[in-house]
Amino acid sequence: MGWIWFLAILTVISVLAFNRASLKVWTLAIGIFLILFSLISHASVVGKVIAWLVFLVVFVPLHVSSIRFRFVKPILNMYRKSMPSMSRTEREALAAGTVSWEGEVFKGNPDWDKLLSFPKPALSAEEQAFLDGPVETLCKMIDDWEITFELADLPPEMWNFLKKEGFFSLIIPKKFGGKEFSAYAHSQILTKVNGRSATVGSTIAVPNSLGPAELLLHYGTPEQKDYYLPRLARGEEIPCFALTGPEAGSDAGAMTDTGVVCWGEFEGKKVLGLNLNFNKRYITLAPIATVIGLAFKMYDPEHLLGNKEDLGITCALIRRDIPGISIGRRHYPANIVFQNGPIHGKNIFIPLDWIIGGPEMAGQGWHMLMECLAAGRAISLPASAIGGGKAIVYAAGAYARVRRQFNVPIGRFEGIEDLLARIAGYTYIMDSTRTFTAAMIDQGAKPAVASAITKYHVTELGRKVAADAMDLHGGKGICLGPKNYLMRFYEAVPISITVEGANILTRCLIIFGQGAMRCHPYVFAEFEAAQMKNDNEALNAFDKALMSHMGYTFSNFIRTIILSLTSGRIAKAPNNKLKRYYQQATRFSAAFSLISDISMLVLGGSLKRKENISGRLGDILSHLYMLSAIFKHYQDQGENTDDLPIVNWACQYCLFEIQSKFDEILKNFPNKLVSFGLRILIFPFGQHFSKPSDQLSHKVAQLFLSPTPSRYRLANGAFLTDVKNNFMSQIEDAFIKSIAAEPIEKIIKTAVKDKVIRGQTIVEQAQDAFSNKMISKDQLKIVLEAEEARSKVIAVDDFAPEELRRNIVKSTIRDNYATAKQSD
Repeated sequence: MGWIWFLAILTVISVLAFNRASLKVWTLAIGIFLILFSLISHASVVGKVIAWLVFLVVFVPLHVSSIRFRFVKPILNMYRKSMPSMSRTEREALAAGTVSWEGEVFKGNPDWDKLLSFPKPALSAEEQAFLDGPVETLCKMIDDWEITFELADLPPEMWNFLKKEGFFSLIIPKKFGGKEFSAYAHSQILTKVNGRSATVGSTIAVPNSLGPAELLLHYGTPEQKDYYLPRLARGEEIPCFALTGPEAGSDAGAMTDTGVVCWGEFEGKKVLGLNLNFNKRYITLAPIATVIGLAFKMYDPEHLLGNKEDLGITCALIRRDIPGISIGRRHYPANIVFQNGPIHGKNIFIPLDWIIGGPEMAGQGWHMLMECLAAGRAISLPASAIGGGKAIVYAAGAYARVRRQFNVPIGRFEGIEDLLARIAGYTYIMDSTRTFTAAMIDQGAKPAVASAITKYHVTELGRKVAADAMDLHGGKGICLGPKNYLMRFYEAVPISITVEGANILTRCLIIFGQGAMRCHPYVFAEFEAAQMKNDNEALNAFDKALMSHMGYTFSNFIRTIILSLTSGRIAKAPNNKLKRYYQQATRFSAAFSLISDISMLVLGGSLKRKENISGRLGDILSHLYMLSAIFKHYQDQGENTDDLPIVNWACQYCLFEIQSKFDEILKNFPNKLVSFGLRILIFPFGQHFSKPSDQLSHKVAQLFLSPTPSRYRLANGAFLTDVKNNFMSQIEDAFIKSIAAEPIEKIIKTAVKDKVIRGQTIVEQAQDAFSNKMISKDQLKIVLEAEEARSKVIAVDDFAPEELRRNIVKSTIRDNYATAKQSD
């Protein structure tokens, strides 16, 4: 009978751990079990005494802190020694922002009811009116070929329109003359504009992203706000923010730009200020900026402000007209001609009160930037990616139906179906993630990790969408000209990949590096405790966090075993058509939490340098977050059954990616014994998730080869208005007309095959069919109109040599090159 009691205690422990019972519940439950064991079992007296001794040895220290501290203190000392070294910029980056749903995913037991209770993102009446009015008008004004090839800039009337209509004031409060729009509205505006022109989208994004306006809003003095914000809102000032330099890209701490505290003369008065020397590059809007936000390292060698000499990174606002500034030259980023260029400054003197927030904010610049990026990173660049993605998904299916090879639409080939399915699936994931994160920001969150996830994965998926679309379009995609709606988006993708934290850095160091510290329920508390100077306070705080951490890890260990053995079927999940995906997400969430703790325990501080492992852990966290976003997006859109093929594709893609990253971690984990044990726990029956099947991809592709509600839902937010220079409306026209003509063309093809009619082209064949009274006059008209529309869509541009030589930017580059050669 002993094995029955063994199974019973094992069941009790498993139930308590699986449900994360409190210490009091554990103590009570195990105590009641032992009382029953003592009264009912036939075990020997010695066995019963041993059971009670084990109970006391385990639970008394857990309840008596003075005993527990004897064990915790050495652990704290060891923890302090093993902590990885951190620069000040790293510590400030870790502490930036807040934690939202990504923390729920990290816990190993996501509360799906909480997810589905989040408010659905929605536009206010004023925001919708702005999208329907000024944004729609702007999109009608845009001629991206003129902007990128002929002018290398926005036309003057467009600059004036942007300023007049408040496009540079989306985040500025109404009391300063701004729009004060929500994060979701901000994202929707940029999505629509970026689908038309990455140049115009970038021009709007910068003043509303990481820049003077946002920094002023959060940290500016009342005087700075009152002076600058109304001027920025009216477009009287054009802002830029100068952070990056030749030696400081992702590593901002390496910047060599300095501001030295000194006395100087300003506007005829002797004032305390800063002598600035800086060399910046890649600064968007710099060539035309009137006010410059500048990040630099601030020093006080003469101790004019206090005892500290190295004050740290500081941010200040500088007028363009200050003597010593060299500004106006332009970079030429990937054929996308938004204003971008270098800024240099030598021995520039500014008053101390030009520091954003005043002198008391000296040295707080990096903290300020990280706090603003915690939210802003999720808006501008993801919107640029999804803007192009929505336009592409709308056009790609139509083009695949219109474009023919071997006498059939290319969309009928399985290889093209696979591309279409990927384009649609990736775009659905991108849109879900973008809207989910924007909605959290509107609820007051500053989700640093979620923003990094959104920025990294939405832009990376945007890259995949662009590459697949180029493959699908073939020669149509690579021939530049007014008829090419794809190439500029393809060229712009690396820009979004690179800026606001290069994607390699974001993946390898931020998502899990910051995620493990901030999203884990207890790691950051342990870290903060270890930093405390008072040993008693540190011990108390560390003990509290460590005890909770131990219970959390044990719970995830048990949850991983049970959920893996049952394939997640016992996990609590909403009872809807995505239930099994919710359950698998819960299973992998528990496994992720466990492997994260094991990795930190085994690798310690060296995990920071194991960037491939850290990156893959970040990938798992990211795909769990994106899977959650898909669940929420499907619910918010009304759980349309029509969309299930796309939703299933997206969920299966995420689950396969999660499984793959687990496998890669385990294959490359330095401790092979630990890796072997983890593999048994996580995949006891092997790996059973696969990429979306060919059959599912076929179903997804069919949704975009026809004018279905799913196609229009996914493209919603793009500029689809029927105007002369909008290729989206032209391709839609050809799409609808081609579908209408297909039954008639089928009659014609049969007649050609039977040699009843003749002709080399479909036009000749249709005319012969009409002459032979096989089709009506109306049917002939349908075929001819479809063929005319189709010909316009598949056409590409060509140029006379002198037309290409008129390209202003190329001429400038050629002249610069010639000058450089002469200098040599």
